[in-house]
Amino acid sequence: MPDQTIKPLDETTAASPDIVAENIAKLRELFPECFTEGSDGDGPRFKVDFDALKETLGDYVEDKEERYSFTWNGKARARRIAQTPSTGTLRPCPDESVNWDTTQNLFIEGDNLEVLKLLQKSYHRRVKMIYIDPPYNTGNEFIYPDKFQDNLDTYLRYTGQIDDAGFRLGANSDSSGRYHTNWLNMMYPRLKLARNLLAEDGAIVISIDDHEISNLRDLCDEVFGEENFVATVIWQKVFSPKNTAAYFSEDHDYLLVYARHKPDWSPTLLPRSEDNLSRYTNPDNDPRGDWMSGAIQARNYYSKGQYEVTSPSGNKFRNPRGTYWRFSEERFKELDADNRIWWGEDGGNVPRLKRFLSEVKQGVVPQTLWQYKDVGHTQEAKEELLKYVDFEHSENVLNSVKPTRLLRKCLKVGTVADSEDIVLDFFAGSAPLGHAVMAQNEEDGGNRRYILVQLPEPLPKPEPDLRTIADLGRSRLASVIKEITKARRESLPRDNGDTPSQELGFRTLKLSSSNIKAWDADFERLEDAVYDATNNVKADRSQSDLLNELLLKFGLDLCVPIEERKIDSKAVYSVGAGALVVCLDQAITLDVVEGIAALKEELRPEVMRVVFRDSGFKDDVVKTNAVQILKQAGLSDEHIRSI
Repeated sequence: MPDQTIKPLDETTAASPDIVAENIAKLRELFPECFTEGSDGDGPRFKVDFDALKETLGDYVEDKEERYSFTWNGKARARRIAQTPSTGTLRPCPDESVNWDTTQNLFIEGDNLEVLKLLQKSYHRRVKMIYIDPPYNTGNEFIYPDKFQDNLDTYLRYTGQIDDAGFRLGANSDSSGRYHTNWLNMMYPRLKLARNLLAEDGAIVISIDDHEISNLRDLCDEVFGEENFVATVIWQKVFSPKNTAAYFSEDHDYLLVYARHKPDWSPTLLPRSEDNLSRYTNPDNDPRGDWMSGAIQARNYYSKGQYEVTSPSGNKFRNPRGTYWRFSEERFKELDADNRIWWGEDGGNVPRLKRFLSEVKQGVVPQTLWQYKDVGHTQEAKEELLKYVDFEHSENVLNSVKPTRLLRKCLKVGTVADSEDIVLDFFAGSAPLGHAVMAQNEEDGGNRRYILVQLPEPLPKPEPDLRTIADLGRSRLASVIKEITKARRESLPRDNGDTPSQELGFRTLKLSSSNIKAWDADFERLEDAVYDATNNVKADRSQSDLLNELLLKFGLDLCVPIEERKIDSKAVYSVGAGALVVCLDQAITLDVVEGIAALKEELRPEVMRVVFRDSGFKDDVVKTNAVQILKQAGLSDEHIRSI
């Protein structure tokens, strides 16, 4: 008789992906001959035969002792940290959000390493642009976990969610003897995880200064591949020199740009300026429209570019010594016959090529020098922060904040306005990227979405309504939303006749331990352990908490539409139009199960998965019959789960 029980969800789905296991599976698919059968404490498993793999790869295997590599103390451990699955979850906080029910934006409070692990399923290869402004490693500006072996535990202690509420994270003092090493150990696993989230046509932009630019370039070459390096942008960050500088006035920072897969990525062209457009005119009323002329001489030797031309007025021209026409004589005559050569208004000038506005790129390729007059400076960034957040203590005003004009230019280059592109910042600080996304959407009618992640690092001095940098970021976003909403009301009807499709707002989620109790095999308290196993949801967790954890487990968007229905007085949640149906109530009857089965016919999802609470059925008879009812509705065993 086939098994009629409902399998627990955790048998098949971890809180975050096991990246090592996934990579091993991909490797075995490519090279099955390079695996042998082995075993460990959990039973038989396949293991890599590295000698066979080296033989298979042949000349592509390099001698370890002679190869070029970028390494540092702790790199292997940092790699393992990135590969270790997280056992945490993200708990929803509607009371600390704005427009929870309608927004598509996320503000996640927590250690970004753990959060990046939890986002792996839901946002794998979905993020169009990542922008981060990591600590610049000046000796005292960033904190990092002291206990790398259990990052979630470190975070929970730091935030007082478990004992040792005074637990502190260490500052990266340059007297520690591991100044660059600690910074690299902090950055490496985060970049490894971030790469998994980038779309094939996505890119990452990283703000950095001279302290770590060389290390960051080497690190990104390893993580993203040096073939995916795009550019190093220079940002002029100040508008006046610092005469107090000991050696040079440091007037610039860098933006390091890497693509996920460079052949698939291209920058969005920037709009042409009015000055640029004014150069295109149409003095000869050419039906092809406005044009500007350009020289057709070149200095590079071209054997067919040496000949004499005659203007309509009869003037003859040859190349000046050391220059050549860009075209062969035959091609020149074709262009002249097509009225693409401009001889001047009187027909007697040196020939020039007409370049029509309609035929050139519809925009300007971004340059690598960004001046403060175009993208803002550090003082402007501070003034913006002070405008949107009320501070009582000046020491709480962040020094490293970036101007929104700088970030909006990144958005213009790295995203497309109307494509619902997702942008991510996992060093969010005071949330200037979220501010920039909303401002840019407002300008061009875009529907970009943002995901911001910030550690709840305490402010130097508590403010009346702010305790942490995460509080500061949410406060800024809320103020920007109020300003934009007010401007919309005052300008109705909007000039563009429409409102951007994305509603203003953000959902706040907070990193915490899983809502599900871990099995405690303490045989001295076996009765309590058995009771916990049948009541495995933590007492202080809500159905909303559980539902959000299920979104992470199944890899669903954390802003996916969720409809709550009542079936026989029980709450049933339809997620993503029936892609996932969840009932977490107690005393579930067959009427509830039959109502859920009916949703399959009503909603007609391509695949419907159903999750119950394991202890939620009225009795074992209902639990057993539930499987058959759902199978008759077209669900398979693997799509019926319990928690």
